[in-house]
This record gives sequence, structure tokens and C-alpha cells, in this order.
Amino acid sequence: MPSTRRIIPAGKDASIDKMRPRGAAETPASPEAPSTPDASIVAVSKRVSNRTSSRLGRYLSLGDFEEGARRCLPKMIFGYVSGAVETRASMLDAESAYAELALVPNYLVDVSHREQGRTLLGKRYASPFGVSPLGGAAMIAHDGDRVLARAARIANVPMILSASSLTKLEDIHAEYPDAWFQAYLPGDDTRIEAMLKRVAAAGFGTLVITADTPVAGNRENNLRSGFSMPLRITPRVVLDSARHPRWLFGTVARTFFERGVPHFENMDAMQGPPMLSQNFARNMDSRDQLSWRHVELMRRLWKGKLVIKGLLSTHDVAKAREVGAEGIIVSNHGGRQLDYAISPIRVLREIRAEAKGMSVMIDGGIRRGTDLIKALALGADFVFIGRPFLYAAAVGGTDGVLHAMTLLRDEIHRNMALLGLRHLDEVPPGIVKHGVKGAQNE
Repeated sequence: MPSTRRIIPAGKDASIDKMRPRGAAETPASPEAPSTPDASIVAVSKRVSNRTSSRLGRYLSLGDFEEGARRCLPKMIFGYVSGAVETRASMLDAESAYAELALVPNYLVDVSHREQGRTLLGKRYASPFGVSPLGGAAMIAHDGDRVLARAARIANVPMILSASSLTKLEDIHAEYPDAWFQAYLPGDDTRIEAMLKRVAAAGFGTLVITADTPVAGNRENNLRSGFSMPLRITPRVVLDSARHPRWLFGTVARTFFERGVPHFENMDAMQGPPMLSQNFARNMDSRDQLSWRHVELMRRLWKGKLVIKGLLSTHDVAKAREVGAEGIIVSNHGGRQLDYAISPIRVLREIRAEAKGMSVMIDGGIRRGTDLIKALALGADFVFIGRPFLYAAAVGGTDGVLHAMTLLRDEIHRNMALLGLRHLDEVPPGIVKHGVKGAQNE
């Protein structure tokens, strides 16, 4: 990748709001743009991409944003985002598993009109991908939670707000009314009921319960890089921050000036501790008591859509279906919880068979349009992507995230033509086979 030049500071994206569609006709999309029912949103995204091409044009794929973020973020902050537990086996295999799958195209098909929109939980989105929950996003990019929500709204894709965010869930719902909320809940009926009341009162329609965090994973990488929670101001942290003035002043100082010390806003029904507080441990309190009995309670209390995230076994998928969840997210938490947890794509097919009427979503390791199409062919209804969009927010704010989404959408559109696909509502499983590393045909 070419050497990094000065790019748009994170947070300088107020002009995006002036470009949001409000019913007036938008500039038509270019002939190469996807032919979708959300053409006005595609046009807005294209115009944003064109406007920022001089600053973000060097980023040609989702993978490019990682190197850009590495350069503009302190080592400890970048390590918090990029790292995984122990040997990193879960994270690395989540990506390499896609390389074992080959694609079989069908040619001489009229693919001049291609549609990549897809319906998920009753809503039609412009593309079959969304933003995974990303804890601490506002620590990575200025106003990072709003940046991700704003980009998702403009691009008409789903976004899941993390319970570990530093922005009030009510503010994110105001920014993007169709955003989802992901909760880390304890095994405590009273706290569960209070939290669900708050989420419902804010207006969220979809609640995501994360199942794979009974305890915190062993993130040795954070200790090695100097990152801790609560954040401790040590000489090492001060020096690391001083070497990245853009992040120090554009994200940290600006946040403190505008809002004071950031708090974990959404761990409980009440405001959580500040980032510098020693009371952070309460955020993990009683999570190891959470059980299917509590999920049944949530199902009775929650009137909206219920999604359970972090499932990898057919046993758990069957339980999710029995309690009445509308959807599941097949995930190993980006390799940040259990080392050597199986990669989501490796179990997707059997989970699809067990899910029956539930929506099946997947995250982890998806970096290309071809990865996304492989996941759809093996049974996913939708995919979610985390780290690349957060890296994009760090290097370019809302413009950066929209640019990343545009790159992925264009890859999907191009690959559909090369595979002989007119739409993604139903991707035939026969287009995916094990490649040279595989042992049998899929």
C-alpha cells in the first residue's frame, strides 16, 4: 500500500448530514452502480466516495484500513482492536477458513441487472452486510458510535450498538432509529428487567443478547501493549499517546472537552462507571450466572425481535429456536473470547439446518465480497463485519466508513456478475466447493 498521506481527521464529517436523502430526488447513480431499490442511498454513498477520493482513494479494500489505523492509533489502542486471546488461533482461522472455499461460476447469463439487496427480520436493506457491535468505538474514533450509526443509516445497512459503548443508547437510536442494541446481561432477573425496559423505552426494535461472555477472555495482548480497563495513565501510555497527536487531540482531547470523562453508558439500566474508574469490574458481575432460563425471561419481557449472538453449536441453536428467538449470529467473538473456538463458517451449514425458521447471521473473518457470497451460499441470511469498519472510522470518520462500505458493495456487485448471479435473495450452495486445502466437496 502506498505511504500514508494526510487524510480527513476523524469526526470531520458534518457535511454528510447535508447529503442524506430526505425524499428529494438524488443524483442518479453511475452506470456501474448496483441496480437496487435503494438507488438514492447508493447515489449518496457514491457522491461521498467521489468527494473523498483524494483522501481515501488509496484504500482499495477492507484490508487496507487496518494498516491505516495502525499508523494513526497508539499501539495500545490499535492492539485492543486488532488483538485476540492467547495464541490468536480463533481469529486467524476465522479468516483462513474462507480461503479453503472455492467458487464455481456459471457464465453466459444475462447479469446486466443485478440486485444485492436482502431482507432481514422484516426490513429490506441495500446490501447483505451490517456493522457488528464494537465496544469502545468512541475511544478509537471521535464519536465512533455515531460515526458507525450515521454511515449505516446512509448506506441502509444494519448496525448493532455495543453495550460496551461510550455513547448513550438513546442518542444512537436518535441518530439511526433502525439500529439494533446488543446487551451484555448478568444472571440477575431484576437487572435484566430494568435494562430491557430502558432499551424498549429508547425505541429499539431488535435486541441482541451475547451468549459467549460468561467471563472475560484471556487477552494477553492488551497487557503486552499497555492497554487496560480501567485505563491507567502510565508513562508508557503517555509516551505512546504523544507519538500519535492526531488521535490524542482529535479523539481523546476533543471528547473530554465536549463531554468530560467518558462513561460506559449502556452496561446497565443506569449509567456505568467512567473509563478511569476502578469500579469497571461491575460490568462483568454475574455474567457467569446467565442461563437459558434468563433468555426465556427476556423473551417474555421483550416485545421486539430477539437475536442471540455467539452461538457455534447446533445444541445452542436448537435452544434458541425453542425459546422463540427470531435470529442468531454465528460467531466466535472475533477470536476475543475462547482460543481455538471453531470458525463460524466451518459450522454454518449444520447450523443452518438446525435453525429452520430463524434468521441466520454470521460474523468473523469476512474481508471480501467473495467471502460474503460464500457465507450466503452456505446458509447465512446476512453477514456482520466489525474491525474493518472501526479501522475505517479511525482513519476517515463517517466518510471512511462509507468508503469501506462502498468498496465492499462494489466487490459484491462485480462478483455477482462473474458468478452469474442476478440477485442474492437465494444463492445456490453449489457455487461453493472446498478448494485445494479442502478434503471434500461442499
